[in-house]
Amino acid sequence: MKKDLLKILRESKDYLSGQQLCEYFGVSRTAVWKVVRQLKEDGYEIEAVKNKGYRIREVPDIMTAAELGSRLHTKWMGRNYICLETVDSTNTHAKRLAEEGAPAGTLVAAEEQTGGKGRRGRGWTASRGVNIMMTLLLRPRIRPEHASRLTLLMAMAVAEGIRKVTGLSAGIKWPNDVVVHGKKVCGILTEMSTEIDYINHVVVGAGINVNQEEFPEEIRTLAGSLCVELGRKVCRAELTAEILGELEALYEIFLLTEDLSVLYQKYNERCVNCGHEIRVLEPGNEYTGTTDGISETGELIVRKTDGSVVRVYAGEVSVRGLYGYI
Repeated sequence: MKKDLLKILRESKDYLSGQQLCEYFGVSRTAVWKVVRQLKEDGYEIEAVKNKGYRIREVPDIMTAAELGSRLHTKWMGRNYICLETVDSTNTHAKRLAEEGAPAGTLVAAEEQTGGKGRRGRGWTASRGVNIMMTLLLRPRIRPEHASRLTLLMAMAVAEGIRKVTGLSAGIKWPNDVVVHGKKVCGILTEMSTEIDYINHVVVGAGINVNQEEFPEEIRTLAGSLCVELGRKVCRAELTAEILGELEALYEIFLLTEDLSVLYQKYNERCVNCGHEIRVLEPGNEYTGTTDGISETGELIVRKTDGSVVRVYAGEVSVRGLYGYI
């Protein structure tokens, strides 16, 4: 009832009387009052006027189950939502839940992450209560070698979610970063548990700099946030719900073919690597070239300076601009 009451109050343009709410939910006035009180304790500013009813005046930027649930429009993705105050890593926690039998679509989010991970075992830190730190658990019936394409789907979903909620033009730096105005605002890490030819589960984690205003000196020139680029705060729950809606639609398309044959052109429209000279950094190998984007199977197509064409697979590979990050 809490998330449903929150949704109704938020979407109403006028006061809703206690009687209206009682009839809608089939409960007593006391039951409605108790839920309103709980919402106030969570930080919602709810006006109660005699003979008029209730109206929300201010919504806090929180990532509770009620707040996110009241904004979700997915069929299944994110409907089982685990919201944590503090966690070592949302990916690690999601993997633990997967081993315990949690269903596909389970979303783990946290206000604070103490042991976050990036690619190649790098650490990833985030300020408390200002960013989105989330991991989605999936159980796709696809071949293990195709699972890395889920990273590209998440990048597309994040970029489109940012555009819809903020109006900012977000681009994708292949394979796992989302950038705004040339600065990284999101990193994505996909991990999986497999047998030889079978996936037990996949977890796709995304760390999004939303309302962070200051960054450590060593990354200040590379990292950005939506708040800094937009000039105002962004509702994290609204953005999360929008991303999940985008991802659910992309994921269902992907499952039909297990490749990006329907989606790669859309991806390339947002790929900031396209048309640029890039440097490909592989273990023990480095070369330069240009790219027009990804193939139908998700590899980055690179034309090297000697004229040969190679397909670069995501994994232990980094791609940089010839003269900088992009």
